[in-house]
Amino acid sequence: MNMEQAEMKTGNTTTASSRWPIRAFLLACLLGTGNAIADSGKLVVELENVRDDSGQIRASIYSDPESFRKEDKALKIVSLPARAGNITLNLDGLAPGRYAMMVYHDANNDQKLNLRFGMFPTEGYGLSNNPVVMGPPKFSESAFDLKPGENRISIKIAY
Repeated sequence: MNMEQAEMKTGNTTTASSRWPIRAFLLACLLGTGNAIADSGKLVVELENVRDDSGQIRASIYSDPESFRKEDKALKIVSLPARAGNITLNLDGLAPGRYAMMVYHDANNDQKLNLRFGMFPTEGYGLSNNPVVMGPPKFSESAFDLKPGENRISIKIAY
């Protein structure tokens, strides 16, 4: 005997009617989740010119100009083994919006972009939009708009 039959047999109609709002709420939550997933974006990033197989490739994505290039404040970080040539990264579940990305070849696996004199990268790195920069890169130079569905960018790794 299921719950509705038991309620009908005992004459307990208040329990059956009080379950309707809960069921409607759960259904609304499920339907709302479907829309959120459908509206999210996927970012496919083609990394070009990775020099060799040493270490890791680390990619970080930012939505806030103030946190740009501060890896500990990145929205998302992806790390994968380096491989000479081109590498494709996939980032799923991003909300549509404005983002910037920084990628570097962490050849010595120390999880940071090594710099000479505190300002010149000694490991390969790249930025979304592949800007030519003088001094520290700015969010605005690397920013791109992510739309719902699949989005593609390419980043050239410079050594």
